[in-house]
Amino acid sequence: MNARYFATILALNLCLTANSKTWTLQQCLDYALEHNITIAKNRIAQEAGESTLSEYKSQLWPSLTFGTSQNMTYRPLQKVESVRSVDGEVTSSANKVTGSGSYNLSMNWMLWDGGVNRQNIKRQRIANRIAEQTTAVSELNVQEQITQSYVQILYSKEAESVNLRLAETAKAQWERGKEMQEQGQMSRADVVQLEAQKAAADYNVVQSRTQTANYKRQLKKLLQLDLSEEFDVDSPVPADGAALDDIPTAQEVYAEAIATRPEIRSAELNVEQADMQYDIARRGHYPSISLNAGVGDSHNSASQSSVGTQLRANFAATAGLNISVPLWDQRKTITAKEKAKQQKVTARLDLQDKKNDLSSTIEQYWLNATNNQQRFVSAQTKVESQTECYRLVDEQFKAGLKNVVDVLEARDQMLSAEQDKLESKYNTILNNALLKFYMGENITL
Repeated sequence: MNARYFATILALNLCLTANSKTWTLQQCLDYALEHNITIAKNRIAQEAGESTLSEYKSQLWPSLTFGTSQNMTYRPLQKVESVRSVDGEVTSSANKVTGSGSYNLSMNWMLWDGGVNRQNIKRQRIANRIAEQTTAVSELNVQEQITQSYVQILYSKEAESVNLRLAETAKAQWERGKEMQEQGQMSRADVVQLEAQKAAADYNVVQSRTQTANYKRQLKKLLQLDLSEEFDVDSPVPADGAALDDIPTAQEVYAEAIATRPEIRSAELNVEQADMQYDIARRGHYPSISLNAGVGDSHNSASQSSVGTQLRANFAATAGLNISVPLWDQRKTITAKEKAKQQKVTARLDLQDKKNDLSSTIEQYWLNATNNQQRFVSAQTKVESQTECYRLVDEQFKAGLKNVVDVLEARDQMLSAEQDKLESKYNTILNNALLKFYMGENITL
């Protein structure tokens, strides 16, 4: 009985989990790494690079080709039998239709091409490593974008809760104002102001919900989810204390990032690849040596000899060694070397550019984190004081001791303080998380 009961409860939980449409941050990150189209394309490019490497390796070995030719000859005006010699064979042309066949098996082996092919193998290995780093860059970029969208959703949802609370207060004030108007304690103009405050509060609620929906749309796009997919985030609201966590220094983050980030490693590999390309270009001045060999045979139906006799007689084998020395290639090799030199300079400039971009990004995240943390500390105190002030003004208003202007002013000040607190809180949490992410840590909120 107990076993059946627990099995039912377990099955129910599994069904509820399967039908759940809410996503945690980690679920979003894992799903994106598996389904993101850009990442998938980069992984396909990696596979294509491995195929190219296999092709270069196979070029170190000889090529083998088999060919055959079957021909037919028709002499419609041939009437008299004649005998002639064709390729050293005595043939009879008594038949108007004759056939012939040839067979050839050839081998070609590039023994030395100036070392170009072996350098191509090394260059392709570097290219494959660059492709791996490109995939890693796309994975990190997607995780970064998802985190930003996810935090924006959390921020807008908490802002929606604040706006709902203020809307309820505004509604209560409006209703109290109507009661005071009926009692002759408030003018119609003041009640209209309270009604306008209620309408503005309701509008803020709608606006925050719209903003939340838009952020969800952006996150769904990053996750490659279509319109039919229901989506919501499933994460507890970060505690205010999370905004007070220690922030690593920009120098610490940069030191870790410069040694581990794939965009830097990719740029460094591009420099290596450019050096390798120059080495390949200069080998165009080197001579090449190739070996060729083959066997062939043929037969002709016009011959008086049997096919077997012809094949034995016509069988031949050839072999040769070819040496090619470039004397003047219309400046192709010199041009290739000049372009390779230019690419070397460009690759080094790209590396420095990537380092500068990384430094600027980290510094921006650090400035955002530290400035917003300081704002959050001051905003906490301001929210507490403004909330208490608004509560007192609201009580005095309901008692008829404060007018509408006092209420609206106190509400605006509290709303401004709440918004400052929320913005600084989530900006601190987001930028601090991204700083640690650039240090190689997993993203956590």
